[in-house]
Amino acid sequence: MATKIRLQRHGRKGYAFYAIVVAHDKAPRDGRFIEKLGTYNPNTNPSTVDLNFDRAYYWVGVGAQPTDTVRNILSREGVYLKKHLAGGVKKGAFDEATAEAKFEAWKAERKNKLTKQMQDNKAEAKKAYEARQAEEKKVNEAIAQKVAEKKAAAAKAKAEAEAAANAEAAETTEAPAEA
Repeated sequence: MATKIRLQRHGRKGYAFYAIVVAHDKAPRDGRFIEKLGTYNPNTNPSTVDLNFDRAYYWVGVGAQPTDTVRNILSREGVYLKKHLAGGVKKGAFDEATAEAKFEAWKAERKNKLTKQMQDNKAEAKKAYEARQAEEKKVNEAIAQKVAEKKAAAAKAKAEAEAAANAEAAETTEAPAEA
């Protein structure tokens, strides 16, 4: 029986979420499967993969053929590196302890790289947020200045109108006194 490791689509329209499954190669994409190995969410930055590493390693070892996308996911997760190192141990190039040390070093380096990428993303998002805030503050200050100018012009016009009314009232009170 030929088996494939493939993605099975879930999620709503425009927000795909995938299950990584082992299925018969003739089964439809979202149909029956043999085993679920994990999930893949491409909507996050960086994309999130939750994988049962041991079972994925087992299925790759027994010859299950992954699709291109799943091969990339498994490679990023280190399944193929571990398979490669196991091949080196089997050929006698190095012992199992060395292979495990190399694999652990690779995992630590990968974790540091992902942590740095997430920190860079957060810093970039914070910088963009602060830039938007500064731009909004400038716009609000410009609007406040226009409103203050309108209020000052209205107050000046009202003061002029009151002054004119007071002057007219003063003229009318002075005019009968002279007569």
